[in-house]
Amino acid sequence: MPQSLSLVSFVVRDYDEAIRFFVDRLGFVLVEDTPVPAQGKRWVVVAPRGGTCRLLLARASSPEQAARIGDQTGGRVAFFLATDDFARDHAAYLARGVEFVRPPREESYGTVAVFRDLYGNLWDLIQPRDGAAPS
Repeated sequence: MPQSLSLVSFVVRDYDEAIRFFVDRLGFVLVEDTPVPAQGKRWVVVAPRGGTCRLLLARASSPEQAARIGDQTGGRVAFFLATDDFARDHAAYLARGVEFVRPPREESYGTVAVFRDLYGNLWDLIQPRDGAAPS
């Protein structure tokens, strides 16, 4: 049976500020925003346009979870956002105020630049070369 990663939890401080960042700045699609009244939460899912893996925006509900906001991987690049047009997306992100912490560079696997999300997590924006994957 084939398997794929379909949903990844992304710890956030506030649902609405996270939705604004992902939808307005990165151009993601808001897939679902459903209240879960019994838990005082919402089921909020966003996804890159045309992508198959989605992010569950999970509001921190404990001090331990809140401590992880913005540092989900200890300062390493946490997420890899692939694009079919690096120049287009890089320019659009800059125009929308996305902060790039490492400039574009050519690697054996493709063109890549590192940006910071609204909480400080690091992301690669990458246009892979045909058949290549980041190492």
